[in-house]
Amino acid sequence: MKYFSCAQCNRQIFFMNSTCTHCGINLGYVVEEREMGSFHKHTSQLWKSINPKFKNKLYKPCFNYLHHHVCNWMIPAESSDIYCDSCKLTSIIPNLNNPDHTIYWSRLEHAKRRFLYMMQQLNIMPRPKKNDQDQFGLRFNFLMPDPDLSVLTGHAQGTITLNASEADVVYRETTRIKMGENYRTLLGHFRHESGHYYFDLIQQLRPDLIDAFRVTFGDERQDYAAALKRHYHEGPPIDWQKKFISSYASAHPWEDWAETWAHYLHMMDTLETAYYAGLSVQSKRADLPSMTIEENPIGAKNIETVLQNWLIITFNLNALNRSMGLDDAYPFTLSDKVLDKLRFIHHKLLEISFQK
Repeated sequence: MKYFSCAQCNRQIFFMNSTCTHCGINLGYVVEEREMGSFHKHTSQLWKSINPKFKNKLYKPCFNYLHHHVCNWMIPAESSDIYCDSCKLTSIIPNLNNPDHTIYWSRLEHAKRRFLYMMQQLNIMPRPKKNDQDQFGLRFNFLMPDPDLSVLTGHAQGTITLNASEADVVYRETTRIKMGENYRTLLGHFRHESGHYYFDLIQQLRPDLIDAFRVTFGDERQDYAAALKRHYHEGPPIDWQKKFISSYASAHPWEDWAETWAHYLHMMDTLETAYYAGLSVQSKRADLPSMTIEENPIGAKNIETVLQNWLIITFNLNALNRSMGLDDAYPFTLSDKVLDKLRFIHHKLLEISFQK
């Protein structure tokens, strides 16, 4: 993610901020400008931007910003919408009579906005699903399980359902250990499940790419339910790391795609942050490579440089984490087969239009 600064005091601000921690001015993300704005309150409902690029333009905070403080996105004053482009995608939220549910909802919305930021950067921002028959829109259902309702996180026909309990750190960590996973985050859920959504769009909008997909990921026409049953009963192949980014990716080509898609988004977001931070690696050893990120990785023409930078930065991130006594920040091994899959996603994204 790019770095933002306050238009009033020029101090660094973050994508999740609603006020500047230095000068106290109101902040909000302006989707049309792809920028965090700094605002003086014109009225309780209308805020005036002081950013030079869109100075004195009036905006209104999203309803969920004003009334629940689970959002920090802005809407042009002339718009009839009361919800921002992120909140319009959310169809169902947990029952807010439970105070914990508001916390979970807030965490889910924050992860969703971070996911959507990257979709906007890639020029594949989803639009809200109009109805059940709409094959191209997207919506999110955040559901809390109860004794009469078991909630499985997943995607079906443009609806992504997330078990809101995943926003509870203890629940998520317990589930991660129980499932034998080495990585499980809210943002990772959004990125993985969106992979299924975008694959459905590819099938509908670019069926000519499916043969190339099958060469790279395998034939998705195999029985999905049977494949998952086999995976959970027998486990992954012994040599799964030679071909897949995770053991779960070996279950079925759909899951291989979704897992690799999620990791592509991890890579793009992290490297874009490193690019805007001006991070570089100047190795003190001849056998370790150095790194300088010369261009934003998003839309980069040379995917080989992007992949090389990713290998260098994750190696060093893991080394730093180990120095702190922490688990690896990126506990994955990228085989040649996985690198080919990441290349496939990168090259195809540059030529696909998801607009419908």
